[in-house]
Amino acid sequence: MMCAPFLLAFVLHAQDSVHVRGVARDTTLAVVSTPAGGALRADVVLPLIGGSVSASTTGRWKIDAPGVSFTLVDGVPFATTKDGPIPLAAAPILRNGALLLPLQVLADIVPRIGNRVVWDAESRELRAFRNLGKNANASSPPAAPRTPEPRAARTPAAATASTPARSSAPSPRHRLIVVDAGHGGVDPGMHGPIGQRTTLYEKDITLDVAKKLAHELEGRGVGVLMTRTTDTLIALGDRGRIANAAKGDLFISIHVNAANLNWKEPGAARGFETYFLAEAKTEDERRVARMENEVVRFESSGDPAQEGGLGFILKDMAQNEQLRESSDLAETIQSRLKRIHPGPSRGVKQAGFMVLVTAFMPSVLVEIGFGTNPAEAAYISGEAGQRAIASAVADAAMEYLGRYERRVTGTSTLQDPPK
Repeated sequence: MMCAPFLLAFVLHAQDSVHVRGVARDTTLAVVSTPAGGALRADVVLPLIGGSVSASTTGRWKIDAPGVSFTLVDGVPFATTKDGPIPLAAAPILRNGALLLPLQVLADIVPRIGNRVVWDAESRELRAFRNLGKNANASSPPAAPRTPEPRAARTPAAATASTPARSSAPSPRHRLIVVDAGHGGVDPGMHGPIGQRTTLYEKDITLDVAKKLAHELEGRGVGVLMTRTTDTLIALGDRGRIANAAKGDLFISIHVNAANLNWKEPGAARGFETYFLAEAKTEDERRVARMENEVVRFESSGDPAQEGGLGFILKDMAQNEQLRESSDLAETIQSRLKRIHPGPSRGVKQAGFMVLVTAFMPSVLVEIGFGTNPAEAAYISGEAGQRAIASAVADAAMEYLGRYERRVTGTSTLQDPPK
């Protein structure tokens, strides 16, 4: 269920317009004022993003949006999906024969369960993926990174059929990096610092850094898809599936570390580390994985990955290049962070993170610092520190992609970041 602050944001802070970057054209739509907050006409906005609305019975409406279908009832604050009801911040309203959709439906519900539309809260923009294959799903085989479109193309469009990355000539396809802000909604993640009144929650820091990372990457000419752009809970298994459905090239999950209270001086623990998916080798690696996997207790649908299933997936991954590529990406990120981070490098590590299991592409989890350490908590929650981290991770992603492209094609169309 969505958290109360997020619901109130839709009710109290609706603005006058929303920009829609649609599948056929871009436009700006006026937000309709209702007693419960802002809304958009369903028959106007849905066709723009590749969806439709139809009346099935009196007061009941079938909504088809990219990747998902659900039913709404006039005056009832729930959306009914095949997996059950989802609470809404406000009920849909029928006005002058037209269905008005609460902004929450378009900004959270459709992106969260459909995976082919993204809402950018900062710019108030609704983006639909152009040419996303209808059959894309989490069971698709791993895809190698693709060659980008020209730098000016910034729409996170995903390709249709892809040619093998090891072809002799580069393919003019747009790269897409999936940025995952850890935790969210009812799952706050870690909190800190130790010995002080709580001023930091992991879910807030990860979202702030993820947004800055997305901005940095877009400035470097690549498309970005965020698994969440608001304070909402996304199931661990769904985050990788979102990346697969969008045919992402890389998956980067942002997290904040926390010290073990049984350590000799837990408040003194500092540093950053980057993980890729593999069997944990140390107790500390297992500790971090357990901490980040705890979110499953908040998830109401689906079964968490069991150890047996994880072991099977890891064995399968060991037979392909994804594990090796993820390790390379992790090394690159760690190297870039060393240049700007005041804390010590704790190195590249490996563990069984559920959020990485379902992402069939080079994937890493970055622990950007210890929120339990007062000095490091101040750094990772400050504007300057967050921008430095985001810029370093973005440089690392571009460096890795350029190196990968040269490795498999002998050339690269990417501009290397400063060394």
